Amino acid sequence: MSYKIPTIPSLAHHLEADLRAAIDNKTKPPGSLGQLETLALRLGLMQDTLAPALRRPASLVFAGDHGLADEGVSPFPKAVTVQMVLNFLAGGAAINVFARQHGLDLRVIDAAVAGPLPAHPQLLDRKIMPSGTRNALHGPAMTPDEVARCLAAGDQLAADLAAGGCNAVIFGEMGIGNTSAASLLMTALTGMPIETTTGRGSGHDPAGLARKRDILARVLARHPGATTPLAALAAFGGAEMAMMTGAMLGAAARRMVVLNDGFIVTASLLVAARLNPAVLDYTVFSHTSAEGAHDALVKHLGGQPLLALDLRLGEGTGAALAWPLLLSATRFLQEMATFETASVNKIHT
Repeated sequence: MSYKIPTIPSLAHHLEADLRAAIDNKTKPPGSLGQLETLALRLGLMQDTLAPALRRPASLVFAGDHGLADEGVSPFPKAVTVQMVLNFLAGGAAINVFARQHGLDLRVIDAAVAGPLPAHPQLLDRKIMPSGTRNALHGPAMTPDEVARCLAAGDQLAADLAAGGCNAVIFGEMGIGNTSAASLLMTALTGMPIETTTGRGSGHDPAGLARKRDILARVLARHPGATTPLAALAAFGGAEMAMMTGAMLGAAARRMVVLNDGFIVTASLLVAARLNPAVLDYTVFSHTSAEGAHDALVKHLGGQPLLALDLRLGEGTGAALAWPLLLSATRFLQEMATFETASVNKIHT
């Protein structure tokens, strides 16, 4: 099938002066709320309104298996992907805790989990590759058609959420071996060396890390032409990552907030930004993680993370922890008194 990269609307820059004036007219010194003021401004520009609001936030965990995991690039076996998805559905993972805490609608997206999963209200079966992706050391992980189907499925997810009144999507992932796919995408699309883009992932010791880097270097040599976003996705991407990419582009096309998470989600965002750079206008970078390459990738994309908590879990946990800051940015703009309504002399700095 074919996939059409969606058009993403420009930010509402015609409102920028009025938004800045509204922010500065709150009872505080100008700029004193720091990044929250920047965030409030950006949300207003995204939503084309002087009164941005966040409605029905969705926390999506995209899950898929990777054939490259058969080479031992992760210290955990592929079976853990199914086990963790079952844990999500049982409500026992970290993202479940944070989603409950913050009132987020959590859904798990089965893009390519290599195993059967039970029907569950929180599970969306969008399985493109029933056995996961193929081993990228021996050939392409996906065909161009499979990549297109993943992208289209992600776009449809965004469309369905928007139709239900959601205007903010929190992105997360689960898939043994997906830090390797993220490293490969980062190297292929930025030119940074594999030594820079490859870290410990879910817990390699020094010997394991050295072996992982050697395997990834061999994968890159196997696919020398995979330097464009769609070619890189096909060569060594994950189905869950391609589906995330489609959902990010689809969300931005509908003026929805894209709340970015850790390394794997950011690698998917890199692909999305290569397909349509305007997706970054709608992206909020939640945190920078303890996976060394993540900070470099966030900087490459021009992001300014809200948090730095040394996380390296994934699942969308960092994004969920940052969610209350987005709410605070909209609430102070909605509820904080102005100098006129509070009869306070205007503060100058």
